Amino acid sequence: MPDQTIPAAPPPSEPLPGTAPAARTYKEQKPPRGLYVRVFIYVVATHVLLAFMSFLVIVAKSR
Repeated sequence: MPDQTIPAAPPPSEPLPGTAPAARTYKEQKPPRGLYVRVFIYVVATHVLLAFMSFLVIVAKSR
């Protein structure tokens, strides 16, 4: 093992002149589509649960 090590060069913070920018630099400021799907599922599940509980209350009162 050598006594002296060569430090690694830090990565450049800016792209080199003459190179093309990265292809995926544009980012929209909106939440991901999966968030809307999860919220929709939670809302539907909550309504189904409340409807089922209401049905149980109606059945219990009728007895």
